[in-house]
Amino acid sequence: MTPNVPTLRDTIAKDLRTQIATGRLKPGARLPSEPKLATHYKVSTPTIRQALALLQAEGLIEKTHGKGNFVRTPLRRITYTGGAGVPFAPDLRTTIRTTSIRARGHIRTLLRVPSNTPLTEFHCTTYEGETPRSVARIYIPHDLARTAQLASSSWPGGRDTDRTETQETVTARLPTPEEATALRISPTRTVLTITRIALNSAGRVVEAALLSLPSDAGDAVFTTHPTLKEETDR
Repeated sequence: MTPNVPTLRDTIAKDLRTQIATGRLKPGARLPSEPKLATHYKVSTPTIRQALALLQAEGLIEKTHGKGNFVRTPLRRITYTGGAGVPFAPDLRTTIRTTSIRARGHIRTLLRVPSNTPLTEFHCTTYEGETPRSVARIYIPHDLARTAQLASSSWPGGRDTDRTETQETVTARLPTPEEATALRISPTRTVLTITRIALNSAGRVVEAALLSLPSDAGDAVFTTHPTLKEETDR
């Protein structure tokens, strides 16, 4: 069996990774330009781009258009708690923008409403300092959104809505162009997405939410409480 021989791309990425890990390249430092790196490693510029793409995918560096590649400053992990609208911590700040739209496509399917049903969309961005940490789009039928309560420590819809069931789906994938721009991340960096729908006692979907956060700096925690029957059966 032929052993796997590291490619030039892998070798260069390993060397830069070591420099970052040992502190030779410090957080916030700008890497040499791609032509200079190509000259240093005696390879072509496309090979350098492939090596840098590996480091971007690992979240070790980030590329700023027109400025170059920089070593990422490590971000602390933030936690999404099941049933919430956005991650919350005392040092996180959330901005909320409200828009009136019509139900179409995937959103109409999630809310189980006829096409063109009036909705209120809450576009929420959570920041740590000036760095965006998560983005969420929350959709509520317009007749319910009239009483929605907004607060930076809560989420659209408030806590008084008659919600008896929440369904959440977690997926890891590459970001959409819109998500990459809003989160200021590389399009090759994986995001953790949570799709949540909330139903009331009549079985009506009262809210649909789509949340995205970088997967290398976020966690999702879900807590299950046993029902009365489960506790009795023990």
